[in-house]
Amino acid sequence: MGRVDRQHPVGVRNGRLNPCSRFWNCVCSYDTEEPYAIAPIEFSGSAGEAMETLRSLVESQPRTRIVTSEDRYLHAEFRSRIFRFVDDVEFLFDETANAIHVRSASRIGLLDIGVNRSRVEKLRRQFAERAATRRPS
Repeated sequence: MGRVDRQHPVGVRNGRLNPCSRFWNCVCSYDTEEPYAIAPIEFSGSAGEAMETLRSLVESQPRTRIVTSEDRYLHAEFRSRIFRFVDDVEFLFDETANAIHVRSASRIGLLDIGVNRSRVEKLRRQFAERAATRRPS
């Protein structure tokens, strides 16, 4: 699974998402140094339910296309509105830790003015909101 692109190959290698290259246009929950590090998305319940929720959220985003959807892995392309630049966003489910690892990277350019981090944080908030509405009171 995955492909090689100019800066950021996508896919799972050795059970993990690829780290960010040294360009400042990527965030990854497996990275530990700034500005690349970002926390994984936490979930409760089954990984299948979490995947269903996340996939639904990703599909609801404008200019987004699901490229790969497997049991534990989701890869989507997000296209910018004006210049139509493509960002690859990947999710890898860790059922043991109840965490969804995430990597969001621009295909071109050296900087992304915080777009990838902002996107992941927005999806994190939306995921938490959906999860809260699903919990029995």
